[in-house]
Amino acid sequence: NQLPARWQGRSRFTIGELGFGTGLNFLVAWQRFCATADAGAVLHYLSVEKYPFTVDTLAPLLALYPELREEAEALLAAYPLRLPGVHRIHLPRVVLTLALGDVAEMLPQWPAQAVDAWFLDGFSPAKNPEMWHSSLFAELARLSAPGATLATFTSAGQVRRDLAAAGFTMR
Repeated sequence: NQLPARWQGRSRFTIGELGFGTGLNFLVAWQRFCATADAGAVLHYLSVEKYPFTVDTLAPLLALYPELREEAEALLAAYPLRLPGVHRIHLPRVVLTLALGDVAEMLPQWPAQAVDAWFLDGFSPAKNPEMWHSSLFAELARLSAPGATLATFTSAGQVRRDLAAAGFTMR
């Protein structure tokens, strides 16, 4: 997504993520943003997680990354209860909107053309087929700002074809 270069000179940058998991992508993006973005800029991070961790389960996992200790402690202190719905967490220079629930129900609540860069769940679509469907990709397109990019570890051909059909240029 070439993030440090893309958020330069901007007062606001928005990342959308499917699959918050342990929050590791969030923590790394937040740390990198604070280190490289213009002073006063704010990162908006929108993420969906259907099966959220508890704080007690999350804490020892994040402790494995001492280089993210400060950010992890701040996240854990503000981490919401596992209640379905949208939770907004304000942290230094970042606003985390964490939607706990099914992606098909959560994404339609987000504002159109807001996301500058996407982090898509890297798991095989075969392990989560209810998430990877054409209506999801159309929703990603609706939510994407002009020039939005996406990154994913999945290399499934159908995902690439569906993203292209929704208007994304794949490389």
